Amino acid sequence: MDAAELAASPFISLLAWSVVLLVFHVSLQGMMSTFELGSAWNAGPRDDERKPSGKLAGRAERASGNFQETYPAFVGLALALAIVGDPTGWGLTGAWLWFAFRIAYIPLYLAGVSYVRSLFWLGSLAGLLIMVSALVF
Repeated sequence: MDAAELAASPFISLLAWSVVLLVFHVSLQGMMSTFELGSAWNAGPRDDERKPSGKLAGRAERASGNFQETYPAFVGLALALAIVGDPTGWGLTGAWLWFAFRIAYIPLYLAGVSYVRSLFWLGSLAGLLIMVSALVF
């Protein structure tokens, strides 16, 4: 596969959008923490290791951490599928499922919605497993 074919892969665009989602997670976490602890804390060296104690800041931090747990797997699988191809289209379906469920997960986590949030996490995991299946079978 040459560089032009690789660049045209829909997985490359989805990878770029996933970086936007990563930046959103990190920014949301930072904004919630700054809202609670103030801009002086955010701009400072944070030597006192204060952590936000509010619900939203904590939820944003945990949602970001949860995203970062599966993100490396998504990146690796998406790159592998971009390189080897996805003749059945199932890999791309799995990638879009992972992406969509990860987006929907954010407001569910921030709102404190139990069980449904876990179902959306399982949906994103299913997307990763579909991507693995597209590579293996």
